[in-house]
Amino acid sequence: MIQPQRIQTLNHKSIQNGRFVLYWMQAAQRAETNHALEYAIRRANELHQPILVFFGIIETYPSANLRHYYFMLEGLRETQEALARRNIPLLIQRISPEAGVCRLAQGASLVVTDGGYLVHQRKWRQAAARKIDCPLIQVETDCIVPVAAASGKEEYSAATLRPKIHKQLEYFLKPLHRANPKYRLSQIDYEYFDIQDIYQAISRLGIDRTAGRSAFFTGGASQARKFLRSFIRNKLDHYAEWKNDPTLDGLSNLSPYLHFGQISPLEVALQVHKSSSPAVEVFLEELIVRRELAINFVYYNPQYLSFRCLPVWARATLRSHQKDRREYVYTLPQLESAQTHDPYWNAAQQEMRITGKMHGYMRMYWGKKILEWSRSPQAAYKIAVYLNDKYELDGRDASGYAGVAWCFGKHDRPWQNRPIFGMVRYMNDKGLLRKFDADAYVKKIDTLGLV
Repeated sequence: MIQPQRIQTLNHKSIQNGRFVLYWMQAAQRAETNHALEYAIRRANELHQPILVFFGIIETYPSANLRHYYFMLEGLRETQEALARRNIPLLIQRISPEAGVCRLAQGASLVVTDGGYLVHQRKWRQAAARKIDCPLIQVETDCIVPVAAASGKEEYSAATLRPKIHKQLEYFLKPLHRANPKYRLSQIDYEYFDIQDIYQAISRLGIDRTAGRSAFFTGGASQARKFLRSFIRNKLDHYAEWKNDPTLDGLSNLSPYLHFGQISPLEVALQVHKSSSPAVEVFLEELIVRRELAINFVYYNPQYLSFRCLPVWARATLRSHQKDRREYVYTLPQLESAQTHDPYWNAAQQEMRITGKMHGYMRMYWGKKILEWSRSPQAAYKIAVYLNDKYELDGRDASGYAGVAWCFGKHDRPWQNRPIFGMVRYMNDKGLLRKFDADAYVKKIDTLGLV
């Protein structure tokens, strides 16, 4: 079922007499449970035309580096093979996505795309909608409840968004049935970027190489489903008690795959929902309410990359304490290389640098300490965004930016006033030690460096 609330026409052009229907794949880099793809197939069948899928690789994607590109290309290679089994070609080109779609649209009857929530993603789609001569239809597939259907404004917290999500959840939490393309594109005359040998493909890209490939995560839907099956079978029952203990392997590890659209949140939710585990609702709160609160944040607040995105009370209290004495002040190079006095923070930074993913609970502590150890809250915000974007496989997206902002007061309430933090929630190492064996966490991360 493709609910009409997922579908948005981005221009008012007429359907052309083209050779194919073009699906511009960008956020949802997958062949399964992809509403945009299925919508494009159905429209192609109605028009008695084949479908062509396009993906544009841009070497200057904001904050992306070798780590992100390698993981993404692993997933795209698998998606290309999965689409080929459905007689659907995936054309990958080394071109800015909006420029590539404008060229290909010259041969298309209409263009379908998936939804993007960040400012530059939305600008790409808006630019293409203006320039092409056929309709551009956006189909949202990376939310359970489409962002505008959930709320027409930026929500204050999970408490305000949750009832709006839950009211519509039954309607949107429905399986998506595959459509079979009836027509096949017999010949493709366009140049393409070959990704079958990923190492060779990467060597041809002029990208930042300062963060190397993660040896701990392999991209692709098949890997995502392995993590999902393992999580449901071995971890879900204990999720509520394990999720805040980084010494345990209690998380789903799906966030990198959700980030690149290699697995659908709908597929994850439906599979988890089948379980009789008592922790189902706890996990779905994170997957749906918290994740979609983050999407609501970046969609309605274009300042998400800066200190200006914070609520008025948080900005005011942090500014009022901006000149407070700080016992420790670290530079960006010191923080990036995990050279602080705090072994727990250093371990969290090293986990992110080595694996490409930091445990969620440690992310909160990590961000709070950057605020405490930087010369100003504005500088701290920039540092946190920079490090998160550079090293996290699931950085550079709504959840990553909401996670950073939360450390500075976003989606939270005022707490007791204290130095440096003002009324923003405070965290310290004593809190870590009360929750879990923080020294065991340090030892665990130390062993990662030996792998």
